[in-house]
Amino acid sequence: MRKRIDYYLGMFLVLLLAIMTMDVLWGVFTRYALGNQASWSEELARFLLIWIGILGAAYASGQNMHLAIDLLSPKLQVKSQRRLASLIRSLIILFAFGVLIIGGFRLIYVTHVLGQKSPALQIPMTIVYAAIPIAGLLVVYYKIHEFFHPIQTS
Repeated sequence: MRKRIDYYLGMFLVLLLAIMTMDVLWGVFTRYALGNQASWSEELARFLLIWIGILGAAYASGQNMHLAIDLLSPKLQVKSQRRLASLIRSLIILFAFGVLIIGGFRLIYVTHVLGQKSPALQIPMTIVYAAIPIAGLLVVYYKIHEFFHPIQTS
């Protein structure tokens, strides 16, 4: 299951990046070749960058490619390293659950109730903000998975 999620999430991120690249190229072309940039291209690039950034952070968290300052762990014994890793995973799960999942769903709810739409594309902003709780669910899944399949410490 984990490898499937990694594969599909990675492919989705590649797709979003390809779409964003084409969108930015179209925006540059319309600005300089046609003299008037398409009004929607900048907004679409911004929304795609949001999705890529937030879901990419969740993917990096799942692959343990995120930024970490590793000063304390090497000084500890193996058993203490495992405890520290478990504490860090627990804190990440609490943060992702409280801020990304609960906060993200609240943001989506408020945006839906207010009926907010993007200015140029006229898409519901709930679609843009949906990246937040999705990323939170992915982070929680990855970190819970690490409890049962811990990463080997040196």
